[in-house]
Amino acid sequence: MKIVVAGLGYVGLPLAVLLAQNNEVKIVDIIEEKVNLLNEHKSPIMDTEISLYLTKENLQLTATTDAKAAFKDAEYIIIATPTNYDPKLNCFDTSSIEAVIEIANQVNQSAIIVIKSTVPIGHTENIQKRFCSTNIIFSPEFLQEGQALHDNLYPNRIIIGRLGGNMHLCKAAEMFADLLKEGAIRKDVPVLFMETAEAEAVKLFANTYLALRVSYFNEIDTFAESQGLNAKNIIDGICLDLRISQQYNNPSFGYGGYCLPKDTKQLLANYQQIPQTLIQAIVESNRIRKEFVANQILKKGGYFDINITKDSDDIPKNSCIVGIYRLTMKTNSDNIRQSSILGVMKRIKERGVTVIVYEPLLNEDEFWGSRIYNDLDSFKRESDVIVANRFSKELDDVKEKVYTRDLYRRD
Repeated sequence: MKIVVAGLGYVGLPLAVLLAQNNEVKIVDIIEEKVNLLNEHKSPIMDTEISLYLTKENLQLTATTDAKAAFKDAEYIIIATPTNYDPKLNCFDTSSIEAVIEIANQVNQSAIIVIKSTVPIGHTENIQKRFCSTNIIFSPEFLQEGQALHDNLYPNRIIIGRLGGNMHLCKAAEMFADLLKEGAIRKDVPVLFMETAEAEAVKLFANTYLALRVSYFNEIDTFAESQGLNAKNIIDGICLDLRISQQYNNPSFGYGGYCLPKDTKQLLANYQQIPQTLIQAIVESNRIRKEFVANQILKKGGYFDINITKDSDDIPKNSCIVGIYRLTMKTNSDNIRQSSILGVMKRIKERGVTVIVYEPLLNEDEFWGSRIYNDLDSFKRESDVIVANRFSKELDDVKEKVYTRDLYRRD
């Protein structure tokens, strides 16, 4: 089977590696540096398991920047391009998806197009009408940062949305599911076929539920810290209930990363005239959590002794230096985009406080106007308060300076 994956990122690359075990797979990307790395059997993203798989001789995987040539004889074209949330449009920016479909229609109208990028509910059906095409299906991905290939090899479900009345497309959807199962190590994977809008809804509602859990335990932590209570004792007592369990219960500075912030906002936008309060509350809770955390950090640094709001003009100033330890969203991740600590950092800087950063992934001298330290010891000495969304043993010697809500020392 000849397969092309458009997008050499956290969705496209692990999927391509999975499929390249048994098929001829090409990845298309506009960034030549990433393409060259992959062709040298090096991973352009941080995932140890992917790096190991890329060294396997039987992996039929190459990369190119020439989309037209790659698409020409493909049987499946899988779109895994970014769809960032555009606050002005109040919707995902799906232009990268349309660009891929445009090229595919020019050179290969018989290929089955599989959208893996996250889209608004109803988008696939709209795209089918816009391009007068009935060969487009939607299959959401469910990946965790830092273990994307593992989640492809051991999927907890495969969901494919297609036009139920189109027998050709139903057969193509079943064949695609078989391709995913063939590459997976787990063989008893539940597979669900449904309409495209239903599959799109599964993705957004699943991630919004995860955001809800993060927000719920963060609000428990906010209450406990405000009242001088032990948040871990409370959470432990709650999560021993088997109906609740231990997942997504470690407090943080808020949910962030590639998916949860944009997916919750997109789902909220999809409601429009539909009655709701919960989805709005999840988005708002995440904002309030970051403001609370920023205030607590400044209190720890002796910056002020009063509760402040975004409209406060009479905030006392001092020489407190706040050090941000790592900008990444999770441990063993290279994702900085939409990291929750960025929202906290922004709020601290708005107070006029000096902020410095320790982030070994960055080669720049500054980030958002804050000096980047490459030497951890110097960073520790200069910081009056060290902010860590996730604690590290590297901070053991200065733990009295550290502000974190990482109660369980895990993501």
